[in-house]
Order: sequence, then C-alpha cells, then structure tokens
Amino acid sequence: MPSARLPGQAPRPRLVATDLDGTLLRPDGALSARTRRAVLALDAQGIAFVVVTARPPRWLHELVELTGSAGVAVCGNGAFVYDVAARAVLEVHGIPDGLLADLVGEVRAAVPGVRFGLERASGAFLEPGFPRADGDGPAAAAVVAPLEDRGSDPVGKLLAVAPHWSERDFLSRVASVVGDRANLAYSGAHGLAEITGPGVTKATGLARWAATLGVGAESVWAFGDMPNDLPMLRWAGRSYAVANAHPDVLTAATHRCPANSDDGVATVLESLAR
Repeated sequence: MPSARLPGQAPRPRLVATDLDGTLLRPDGALSARTRRAVLALDAQGIAFVVVTARPPRWLHELVELTGSAGVAVCGNGAFVYDVAARAVLEVHGIPDGLLADLVGEVRAAVPGVRFGLERASGAFLEPGFPRADGDGPAAAAVVAPLEDRGSDPVGKLLAVAPHWSERDFLSRVASVVGDRANLAYSGAHGLAEITGPGVTKATGLARWAATLGVGAESVWAFGDMPNDLPMLRWAGRSYAVANAHPDVLTAATHRCPANSDDGVATVLESLAR
C-alpha cells in the first residue's frame, strides 16, 4: 500500500534505515535520549526501523532496544543479517574462499607491511601484527593466528590495515587490486580498508531486508555520513546526509539534516509524528 501523503509533506516512509557511527550516534558514540525516543516512536506509527552498519554483529548488543520487534540489524556493510536479541547470525554473504586468498596475496604484494583481519559469524580472526584496540575495538576477544589457520567459518568482511602508509596511497593501492572483483568500502576508520564479497554492500543488505517486509525502495528513508553509506543512500527513495557527512555523501543524498552532534536523525524522525 502506498504511503499516505500529508498536506505539504513527502510520502511517509514504511521503513527507516540508518547508519550508526557518525550518523545516529553522537560523536562520543552515545545514543542520546532524544534520538532513542524518536526511534522508539516509529513502531507506534507503523514504521519499521533497521540499523545498517559497518559494525560487526558483536558491537550491536548494547543497542538491542533499537532493533524493534524484529530484533534484526544489517551489519558488516551488508555481509551479515544479525538477530541482536538472540545474538544469532541469520545470514552471511561471504567472500568466496578462492577470491579471499587471491585478494590477501595480491594486497600483501602491493602494500608491504599490510596486516589482515577477518570478520566471521563466529567473531574476529586477526593475523599477528594486526593493530589491537582497547576495550571493545575490533581486536577485542579476537582469535589471533596465521590466516591459514582460520578454519572454514565463512568470512563476511576482510579488513586490511597498513599504519605506516599514507591513507590515500594505501586505499588507492587496495582499490587497484580489488577492482570490480569485490566491494571496497571506507567507513571512516583511519587507514582501514573494508572488503566485502562481490555485490555485497549496505544497499544489497537493506534491499534484502526490505523485501522481507514487502517494502520497496521508494518507501525507504535512509541516513548516513560516510562513503560506505553511498550505495544505501542511492538505493533508498529518500536519503539524508547528516551535516557532518563526508563531502561525497552530502552531494549524493537527496536531503540534509543537522549533524549527529545535534541529533540530526531525531530531528527528521520527530517530524513524522506531527
């Protein structure tokens, strides 16, 4: 059923999708009380909500209340569909083993000193030398071992990092290796290249989830801030860039909203309740 149009307003969405870091969450990574209220109010309006993030599944547990009655998030830049409440991976759209081996070998040859990490349904797997983070960073609770010991668990995302390279040179070299064989994304983490399988993006993950709800792109509003959000923003019928977004995102989005520090997403969502 088409969304109802209020006088002087755009059609209401049937599904709202948003990135987390730099978009829904404040600069310190916190969820503001205002944003929490705005998101939770969607359910009473009959509007579905889904988080679409580069984060791996294990980084979503503290946000379970935002996943709504379905309890699902699209994460790993579209590689995983995760039941946050049940803490269960429902889908993995992985990198084929042969392609994974080729990419690792070719990027290693092109970028001396590069180190790799793997995001799997069972958690992170890091080769020795991959920079470790404090607290809940990507290296927390990870298995650390040579990549050939990773086992058979499907890999949703390949992480590559080279701290001693300039970010521009590093990403350029990785892009030249990856080409169109896989999807290279940049979510804002300094010096980190994130590679997913062929055709696996936030857009494809969101489109699959929307289809399970019977919702087409024209009834989706999406919010983002970084280049890895671009496929999702271009797919959605209405897209918003927060004011603090990357220049390419500001150009691509159909609309803009205030920065994440000013609860920009909440500002838009509150207008739906009026």
